[in-house]
Parts: sequence; structure tokens; C-alpha cells
Amino acid sequence: MPEFFIIALIFIALTLLVVWLHFIRQGKQPEKADNSLRDEINVRLYHEHKAEIEKDFSQGNIDQESYGYLLAELDQSLLQDIEKNESEKNTIDAKAKRLSILWPIGLSIFIVAFSAYYYQQHGAYQLVSSTPKMSADNEQLSAEQAAFVELQKIKAELDKDPENADLWYSYGQGLVGTRQFDQAQAAFDKVMTLEGEKADIYGAKAQASYYKDQQKLTAEVKGFIDKALSIDAKDPSTNILLGMNSFLEQNFQEAIGFWQIVVDDNRSNVNVEALKQAIGEAKNRMMLSQTPASDTSAVNDTKVTVSVSLSASLEEQLAQSEDKVVFIYAIPTQGPRMPLAAIKLKTSDLPVEVTLTDANAMTPQAKLSDATTVHLYAIVSLDGGAGIKSGDFKAEITNVDVTNDKTHSLVIDKVVE
Repeated sequence: MPEFFIIALIFIALTLLVVWLHFIRQGKQPEKADNSLRDEINVRLYHEHKAEIEKDFSQGNIDQESYGYLLAELDQSLLQDIEKNESEKNTIDAKAKRLSILWPIGLSIFIVAFSAYYYQQHGAYQLVSSTPKMSADNEQLSAEQAAFVELQKIKAELDKDPENADLWYSYGQGLVGTRQFDQAQAAFDKVMTLEGEKADIYGAKAQASYYKDQQKLTAEVKGFIDKALSIDAKDPSTNILLGMNSFLEQNFQEAIGFWQIVVDDNRSNVNVEALKQAIGEAKNRMMLSQTPASDTSAVNDTKVTVSVSLSASLEEQLAQSEDKVVFIYAIPTQGPRMPLAAIKLKTSDLPVEVTLTDANAMTPQAKLSDATTVHLYAIVSLDGGAGIKSGDFKAEITNVDVTNDKTHSLVIDKVVE
């Protein structure tokens, strides 16, 4: 079916090209023929020849009869030349006359409308129109429809090779994607029959059961998870599932821990970059929720005092809009850029002086007292999300000694490119 539509569209496009080609080319032709120069030459020659005839007649070289005959012939010749030029001019003007743009537009509409009508009457219109409706924003097959198509392909391959464990595993994953969870469990059981007990198979069974039970860690799901981790504690599918569940429960630090196991293991069949983005999002959510470090007993006297304000021009600009979120935080000069201490305010709170301490740490594993030097940032976030994004406003001070008791001034005045 897609090939047919492509061929049909190409044919219609070629037809329209033929229609419009003449209209386009005519713009390159001269719009008006001008033979005035030729007429002037003919008239000048006429007078020259007439003068010669009159001279011959006055000198007696020709008689009266010849004189009259030659003048008549000369007049007739001039008249013929002028008529010929006028005829050529009219012919050229007729060829050069521009067609109205309504002609190609009208023909184009007719071609498209006729093609659509003909296909509706004689083609597979009913077959196409009876397929499941797609959203207005998506002209492609929906993800679920594509999954069904792929599932049928895998099933066809399984019919040819029913003992292929990889095909059964892919088939099970496809069944999960189409929400056929019981059939997916049967497919994974078939894989286990062919290959024996493996962590990734138990992980897949845990995912199928998890989605079937509306994303809840039921006793059955936990049973599959325990079996998977007992075989391989770093099994990607199981740890990713656990991280996702923690994320949905807004236990972002726990989610990061599970996903970081998979990232550090860096197996070839895992999309590590996607997991890194998920970890970054979890860190952002932690900052937005201002989750303090759970271990407050370790808080010591390490602190960094920061004075934060807006430049006069930015203050005037932001005064015309709604209150924006302001993040003030410190990151280590070396290692991961995870904030060691962070505070969230509003632009209406500025100017303000704040003190960053271990009490503002995001996690017990990353605290201000663990660093000797830090970079300080103050960010006005346009969308309210954590991190430095294009269009935000910022101020920064680099390589700040955390043992320095001075107050560090951050004036927000730069636009993030």
C-alpha cells in the first residue's frame, strides 16, 4: 500500500509539472515584440531609392513611363514590407501573450480532485478508511499499530523456526508492548524451556507482570525480581524496572541508584545514554522538591555565603512577567556536576543573602564539606526546571574556596545561549 501511494503521488506530481512548466517558461519569453527598427530601415531605404529614381529621371536617364512604374513598384514594396513586419509582430505577440495564472491553478485542482474521486470510486479507499483512526498530529502509524505489525512478522518467523529462543524472547517483548501480558508470560516461559533460567528472562517476566498489575510491585513481581537478582545482581531489565518504580514513587535518589548500576555496568545491549538522561531528570526532580540529605548528623561548619541579586535591566524586564524560579547552588570543581548544596527561591525574594551548608545537600554522598573548591551559580529558570538551559539567566563564580568566610556576590545579568 505505501508503494502504491508513492507511485500515485509521483504520477500526480509529474502531471502537475507538465501543466505548470508552460506557465513558468512563458515568463522567460519576450512579452512584447518590437519591429520599429526594421520599419525605420525600410522607410529610409524607400526614400533613398526614391531619391535615386528622381535623380535618374531629372537627368534624363529614364522616361516618364519608367519613372511612374518604378515609383509604383517602390511604394508597393514598402507597403509589403510594413505589412510583413506587422504580421510577424502579431505572431510573436500572440506567442508571447501570458496565460492567466488561473489556468494552471484550475487544472491543478481538477487533476488532484479527479485523482481523489477516481481512487475513492475504484481504488482501495474503503480498506484504507476502515483502518484505525490516527491522531491529527501524527500521520504515521501509531506505536501500537507498528508494534502489532512487527509482532506479526516475528510470529511468521517463529512458524518457520519454533525452537529459536531469541525469536520467542522478541515475541514476548512485542506482546508486552501490545498489552498481551499473559501471552507474553507464556512466550518467556518458552524461552526458559529452551535456554534454562536466566536473569534477563526473569526480569522480562517481572516487567510483564508489573505492567499487567497497573505498575505495582506485587508479590508475583517481587518474586520474579528476587530470582533475577539472585542470578545476576546487575541485570539491566530488573534494575531499570526497580528504578522506574522508585521514580514513579518520587524516591528519586533510589531510582538514581538502580539506574546507575546499569550505567556503570555499561552492557552493549543497553541504551546507556537514555539512562543517563533519566538520571539527570531524577536529579532535577530532587532539586525541585528540595529533598534534603537524609543523614543530617554529618552536618559540619562548612558553609558558603552568597549574596544574590538581579541586574537593574533584568529586574525591569522580569517585573513585567510572572514570578520566576531561582536556583542557587554549588557544584564541585572536579568530578560529577551533582550539586553539593542547593536552594530554590523566587525572583520576588531577590535581592537576598543565603548560606549554603551540608543541610542543603541533595544526597548524603555529595555534600559541601566533601569539597575544597566549588563553582557557584544563580539561575533564573524560565520554565521552572532545574539545570542551565538556553534562554535562562545566570550568574556564576568559579573556583570558590569553601573555607573562605567572605560573602560572594552573584548578580544575575547574563542570558544563557
